[in-house]
Amino acid sequence: MAHSPDNRGDIRDFLISRRARLTPEQVGLPGSGRRRVPGLRRGEVAVLAGVSAEWYTRLEKGNISGVSEEVLDAVARTLRLTEDERTYLFDLAAAARPSRGTRRRRVTEVPPSLQWLLDTITLSAAVATDGCQNVVATNALSRVLFAPMLRSQIVTADNRLNIARYTFLDEASQRFYADWDAAATTTVALLRAEAARSPHDSGLRALVGELSTLSTEFRTLWAAHHVRTHHHGVKSFDHPDVGAVELVHQHLELPVSTRTGHALTVYSAQPGTPSEEKIRRLANWAAHQTRIPALTTDE
Repeated sequence: MAHSPDNRGDIRDFLISRRARLTPEQVGLPGSGRRRVPGLRRGEVAVLAGVSAEWYTRLEKGNISGVSEEVLDAVARTLRLTEDERTYLFDLAAAARPSRGTRRRRVTEVPPSLQWLLDTITLSAAVATDGCQNVVATNALSRVLFAPMLRSQIVTADNRLNIARYTFLDEASQRFYADWDAAATTTVALLRAEAARSPHDSGLRALVGELSTLSTEFRTLWAAHHVRTHHHGVKSFDHPDVGAVELVHQHLELPVSTRTGHALTVYSAQPGTPSEEKIRRLANWAAHQTRIPALTTDE
Protein backbone atom coordinates (compact mmCIF):
# COMPACT_ATOMS: atom_id res chain seq x y z
CA MET A 1 0.00 0.00 0.00
CA ALA A 2 1.40 3.37 -1.02
CA HIS A 3 1.90 6.17 1.46
CA SER A 4 -0.53 9.05 1.26
CA PRO A 5 0.97 12.46 0.45
CA ASP A 6 1.79 14.66 3.43
CA ASN A 7 -0.77 17.42 3.00
CA ARG A 8 -0.95 18.41 6.66
CA GLY A 9 0.46 21.85 5.88
CA ASP A 10 -2.26 22.51 3.29
CA ILE A 11 -4.97 21.38 5.73
CA ARG A 12 -3.56 23.52 8.55
CA ASP A 13 -3.17 26.66 6.45
CA PHE A 14 -6.58 26.27 4.83
CA LEU A 15 -8.48 25.83 8.11
CA ILE A 16 -6.58 28.64 9.84
CA SER A 17 -7.23 31.04 6.94
CA ARG A 18 -10.95 30.22 6.92
CA ARG A 19 -11.22 30.57 10.71
CA ALA A 20 -9.46 33.94 10.53
CA ARG A 21 -12.01 35.47 8.19
CA LEU A 22 -14.97 34.93 10.57
CA THR A 23 -15.91 37.13 13.52
CA PRO A 24 -17.83 36.01 16.63
CA GLU A 25 -20.74 38.23 15.61
CA GLN A 26 -21.01 36.50 12.23
CA VAL A 27 -21.59 33.12 13.88
CA GLY A 28 -23.85 34.33 16.68
CA LEU A 29 -21.29 34.53 19.46
CA PRO A 30 -20.88 37.58 21.70
CA GLY A 31 -17.89 39.76 20.97
CA SER A 32 -15.11 39.41 23.51
CA GLY A 33 -13.21 42.63 23.04
CA ARG A 34 -9.73 42.83 21.59
CA ARG A 35 -8.19 39.63 20.19
CA ARG A 36 -4.57 38.74 19.61
CA VAL A 37 -5.40 37.18 16.24
CA PRO A 38 -8.21 37.91 13.77
CA GLY A 39 -11.22 35.66 13.49
CA LEU A 40 -12.60 32.89 15.65
CA ARG A 41 -10.60 31.02 18.24
CA ARG A 42 -10.10 27.27 17.88
CA GLY A 43 -12.24 26.61 20.91
CA GLU A 44 -15.12 28.59 19.43
CA VAL A 45 -14.98 26.59 16.21
CA ALA A 46 -14.94 23.38 18.25
CA VAL A 47 -18.03 24.38 20.23
CA LEU A 48 -19.96 25.39 17.13
CA ALA A 49 -18.98 22.19 15.29
CA GLY A 50 -19.86 19.99 18.27
CA VAL A 51 -16.39 18.53 18.87
CA SER A 52 -13.85 18.89 21.66
CA ALA A 53 -11.28 21.68 21.57
CA GLU A 54 -8.49 19.08 21.72
CA TRP A 55 -9.96 17.22 18.78
CA TYR A 56 -10.34 20.35 16.64
CA THR A 57 -6.79 21.42 17.51
CA ARG A 58 -5.57 18.06 16.25
CA LEU A 59 -7.60 18.48 13.06
CA GLU A 60 -6.23 21.96 12.44
CA LYS A 61 -2.71 20.58 12.76
CA GLY A 62 -3.45 18.51 9.67
CA ASN A 63 -4.40 15.19 11.25
CA ILE A 64 -7.45 14.66 9.08
CA SER A 65 -7.06 11.02 8.04
CA GLY A 66 -9.93 8.91 9.35
CA VAL A 67 -12.18 11.85 10.18
CA SER A 68 -15.81 11.06 9.41
CA GLU A 69 -17.78 12.90 6.74
CA GLU A 70 -20.26 14.04 9.39
CA VAL A 71 -17.54 15.80 11.37
CA LEU A 72 -16.01 17.35 8.26
CA ASP A 73 -19.44 18.56 7.24
CA ALA A 74 -19.95 20.14 10.69
CA VAL A 75 -16.60 21.93 10.42
CA ALA A 76 -17.44 23.10 6.89
CA ARG A 77 -20.77 24.54 8.06
CA THR A 78 -19.16 26.21 11.08
CA LEU A 79 -16.48 27.85 8.93
CA ARG A 80 -19.12 28.81 6.37
CA LEU A 81 -17.19 27.25 3.53
CA THR A 82 -18.42 27.76 0.00
CA GLU A 83 -19.37 24.68 -1.99
CA ASP A 84 -15.99 24.77 -3.73
CA GLU A 85 -14.16 25.11 -0.39
CA ARG A 86 -16.16 22.25 1.12
CA THR A 87 -15.24 20.04 -1.84
CA TYR A 88 -11.61 21.05 -1.36
CA LEU A 89 -11.68 20.08 2.34
CA PHE A 90 -13.18 16.68 1.54
CA ASP A 91 -10.59 16.15 -1.22
CA LEU A 92 -7.80 16.94 1.25
CA ALA A 93 -9.25 14.38 3.64
CA ALA A 94 -9.44 11.74 0.91
CA ALA A 95 -5.86 12.47 -0.11
CA ALA A 96 -4.65 11.97 3.48
CA ARG A 97 -5.90 8.37 3.57
CA PRO A 98 -3.52 5.56 2.61
CA SER A 99 -3.62 4.91 -1.12
CA ARG A 100 -3.42 1.60 -2.95
CA GLY A 101 -1.30 3.05 -5.67
CA THR A 102 0.25 6.16 -7.13
CA ARG A 103 -1.55 7.79 -10.01
CA ARG A 104 0.72 9.67 -12.31
CA ARG A 105 -0.79 12.20 -14.64
CA ARG A 106 -0.12 11.76 -18.31
CA VAL A 107 -1.41 14.28 -20.81
CA THR A 108 -4.05 12.39 -22.77
CA GLU A 109 -4.68 13.27 -26.37
CA VAL A 110 -8.31 14.15 -26.92
CA PRO A 111 -10.32 11.74 -29.09
CA PRO A 112 -11.05 12.83 -32.68
CA SER A 113 -14.76 13.09 -31.86
CA LEU A 114 -14.06 15.89 -29.38
CA GLN A 115 -12.04 17.82 -31.93
CA TRP A 116 -14.87 17.38 -34.44
CA LEU A 117 -17.25 18.82 -31.85
CA LEU A 118 -15.00 21.82 -31.26
CA ASP A 119 -14.71 22.40 -34.99
CA THR A 120 -18.50 22.73 -35.31
CA ILE A 121 -18.57 25.61 -32.78
CA THR A 122 -18.09 28.69 -34.94
CA LEU A 123 -19.38 31.72 -32.99
CA SER A 124 -17.87 30.82 -29.62
CA ALA A 125 -14.25 30.20 -28.71
CA ALA A 126 -13.77 26.70 -27.27
CA VAL A 127 -10.64 25.50 -25.44
CA ALA A 128 -10.09 22.06 -23.91
CA THR A 129 -7.55 21.77 -21.08
CA ASP A 130 -6.35 19.06 -18.74
CA GLY A 131 -6.17 19.37 -14.96
CA CYS A 132 -2.77 21.06 -15.11
CA GLN A 133 -4.20 23.70 -17.47
CA ASN A 134 -2.31 22.43 -20.48
CA VAL A 135 -4.20 23.35 -23.66
CA VAL A 136 -5.01 20.09 -25.45
CA ALA A 137 -7.57 21.17 -28.09
CA THR A 138 -8.94 24.37 -29.62
CA ASN A 139 -11.40 25.46 -32.29
CA ALA A 140 -10.71 27.93 -35.10
CA LEU A 141 -12.19 30.96 -33.33
CA SER A 142 -10.23 30.33 -30.13
CA ARG A 143 -7.01 30.15 -32.15
CA VAL A 144 -7.74 33.67 -33.44
CA LEU A 145 -9.12 35.11 -30.20
CA PHE A 146 -6.31 33.68 -28.08
CA ALA A 147 -3.57 34.22 -30.65
CA PRO A 148 -1.51 36.38 -28.24
CA MET A 149 -1.54 33.52 -25.74
CA LEU A 150 -1.03 30.74 -28.27
CA ARG A 151 2.00 32.55 -29.69
CA SER A 152 3.66 32.60 -26.28
CA GLN A 153 7.12 31.06 -26.06
CA ILE A 154 6.40 30.01 -22.46
CA VAL A 155 5.48 26.42 -23.26
CA THR A 156 5.97 23.00 -21.68
CA ALA A 157 8.77 20.60 -22.54
CA ASP A 158 6.51 18.87 -25.09
CA ASN A 159 5.63 22.23 -26.70
CA ARG A 160 2.20 22.62 -25.09
CA LEU A 161 0.80 25.91 -23.92
CA ASN A 162 0.06 25.94 -20.21
CA ILE A 163 -2.36 28.69 -19.17
CA ALA A 164 -0.92 29.04 -15.67
CA ARG A 165 2.65 29.35 -16.96
CA TYR A 166 1.53 31.91 -19.54
CA THR A 167 -0.34 33.93 -16.92
CA PHE A 168 2.54 34.16 -14.47
CA LEU A 169 5.68 33.85 -16.58
CA ASP A 170 4.83 35.78 -19.76
CA GLU A 171 4.59 39.53 -19.23
CA ALA A 172 2.38 39.79 -22.31
CA SER A 173 -0.46 38.19 -20.32
CA GLN A 174 -0.80 41.41 -18.32
CA ARG A 175 -1.71 43.22 -21.53
CA PHE A 176 -3.94 40.48 -22.94
CA TYR A 177 -6.08 40.02 -19.80
CA ALA A 178 -8.01 43.24 -19.17
CA ASP A 179 -8.22 42.27 -15.48
CA TRP A 180 -5.02 40.34 -14.91
CA ASP A 181 -5.48 40.17 -11.13
CA ALA A 182 -8.83 38.41 -11.46
CA ALA A 183 -7.48 36.03 -14.14
CA ALA A 184 -4.46 35.20 -11.98
CA THR A 185 -6.58 34.57 -8.88
CA THR A 186 -8.91 32.24 -10.77
CA THR A 187 -6.00 30.37 -12.34
CA VAL A 188 -4.42 29.65 -8.96
CA ALA A 189 -7.76 28.77 -7.36
CA LEU A 190 -8.39 26.14 -10.05
CA LEU A 191 -4.90 24.68 -9.59
CA ARG A 192 -5.33 24.63 -5.81
CA ALA A 193 -8.55 22.60 -6.15
CA GLU A 194 -6.92 20.26 -8.67
CA ALA A 195 -3.98 19.66 -6.31
CA ALA A 196 -6.39 18.35 -3.66
CA ARG A 197 -8.20 16.13 -6.18
CA SER A 198 -4.99 14.72 -7.64
CA PRO A 199 -2.45 14.54 -4.79
CA HIS A 200 -0.20 12.05 -6.63
CA ASP A 201 0.06 14.17 -9.78
CA SER A 202 3.80 14.65 -10.21
CA GLY A 203 3.30 16.99 -13.15
CA LEU A 204 1.07 19.28 -11.14
CA ARG A 205 3.47 19.30 -8.21
CA ALA A 206 6.30 20.24 -10.57
CA LEU A 207 4.21 23.04 -12.10
CA VAL A 208 3.33 24.49 -8.69
CA GLY A 209 6.96 24.26 -7.61
CA GLU A 210 8.17 26.01 -10.77
CA LEU A 211 5.64 28.84 -10.51
CA SER A 212 6.26 29.27 -6.78
CA THR A 213 9.97 29.65 -7.48
CA LEU A 214 9.69 32.01 -10.44
CA SER A 215 6.66 34.16 -9.61
CA THR A 216 6.13 36.17 -6.45
CA GLU A 217 2.52 36.79 -7.48
CA PHE A 218 1.83 33.07 -7.82
CA ARG A 219 3.51 32.32 -4.50
CA THR A 220 1.34 34.92 -2.74
CA LEU A 221 -1.90 33.69 -4.30
CA TRP A 222 -1.05 30.04 -3.63
CA ALA A 223 -0.56 30.83 0.06
CA ALA A 224 -4.01 32.47 0.20
CA HIS A 225 -5.73 29.08 -0.38
CA HIS A 226 -8.43 30.42 -2.69
CA VAL A 227 -10.32 27.50 -4.23
CA ARG A 228 -12.49 27.12 -7.31
CA THR A 229 -13.73 23.88 -8.81
CA HIS A 230 -15.87 25.46 -11.52
CA HIS A 231 -15.02 28.37 -13.62
CA HIS A 232 -17.70 30.59 -15.14
CA GLY A 233 -18.49 34.26 -15.38
CA VAL A 234 -17.34 37.19 -17.49
CA LYS A 235 -13.80 37.76 -18.71
CA SER A 236 -12.37 40.67 -20.68
CA PHE A 237 -9.48 40.63 -23.13
CA ASP A 238 -7.50 43.28 -24.99
CA HIS A 239 -7.11 41.74 -28.43
CA PRO A 240 -4.42 43.32 -30.64
CA ASP A 241 -6.72 43.41 -33.71
CA VAL A 242 -10.18 44.26 -32.37
CA GLY A 243 -9.47 45.83 -28.99
CA ALA A 244 -11.52 45.23 -25.87
CA VAL A 245 -13.68 42.07 -25.91
CA GLU A 246 -15.94 41.04 -23.03
CA LEU A 247 -17.08 37.41 -23.06
CA VAL A 248 -19.22 35.13 -20.93
CA HIS A 249 -17.48 31.82 -20.26
CA GLN A 250 -18.77 28.42 -19.15
CA HIS A 251 -16.65 25.57 -17.82
CA LEU A 252 -17.75 21.99 -18.63
CA GLU A 253 -16.17 18.77 -17.38
CA LEU A 254 -15.18 16.32 -20.13
CA PRO A 255 -15.17 12.53 -19.59
CA VAL A 256 -12.10 12.06 -21.77
CA SER A 257 -9.94 9.90 -19.53
CA THR A 258 -10.00 8.25 -16.12
CA ARG A 259 -6.36 9.23 -15.61
CA THR A 260 -6.71 12.98 -15.87
CA GLY A 261 -9.48 15.53 -15.69
CA HIS A 262 -10.28 17.46 -18.82
CA ALA A 263 -12.53 20.48 -19.14
CA LEU A 264 -14.00 22.50 -21.98
CA THR A 265 -14.29 26.26 -21.57
CA VAL A 266 -16.56 28.05 -24.04
CA TYR A 267 -16.39 31.84 -24.47
CA SER A 268 -19.38 33.63 -26.01
CA ALA A 269 -20.36 37.26 -26.57
CA GLN A 270 -23.62 38.66 -25.26
CA PRO A 271 -25.93 39.29 -28.23
CA GLY A 272 -26.30 42.90 -29.30
CA THR A 273 -23.07 44.11 -27.72
CA PRO A 274 -19.95 45.55 -29.37
CA SER A 275 -18.16 42.36 -28.33
CA GLU A 276 -20.54 40.30 -30.46
CA GLU A 277 -19.61 42.37 -33.51
CA LYS A 278 -15.94 41.82 -32.78
CA ILE A 279 -16.39 38.08 -32.22
CA ARG A 280 -18.21 37.80 -35.55
CA ARG A 281 -15.33 39.63 -37.21
CA LEU A 282 -12.83 37.27 -35.63
CA ALA A 283 -14.97 34.25 -36.57
CA ASN A 284 -15.10 35.42 -40.18
CA TRP A 285 -11.36 35.82 -40.18
CA ALA A 286 -10.92 32.37 -38.63
CA ALA A 287 -13.17 30.82 -41.30
CA HIS A 288 -11.69 32.57 -44.31
CA GLN A 289 -8.24 33.62 -43.07
CA THR A 290 -8.80 37.12 -44.41
CA ARG A 291 -7.60 40.34 -42.91
CA ILE A 292 -9.82 41.73 -40.15
CA PRO A 293 -11.48 44.90 -41.48
CA ALA A 294 -11.09 48.05 -39.44
CA LEU A 295 -13.84 48.95 -37.00
CA THR A 296 -16.36 51.40 -38.48
CA THR A 297 -17.94 52.53 -35.20
CA ASP A 298 -16.45 54.56 -32.39
CA GLU A 299 -15.72 52.52 -29.26
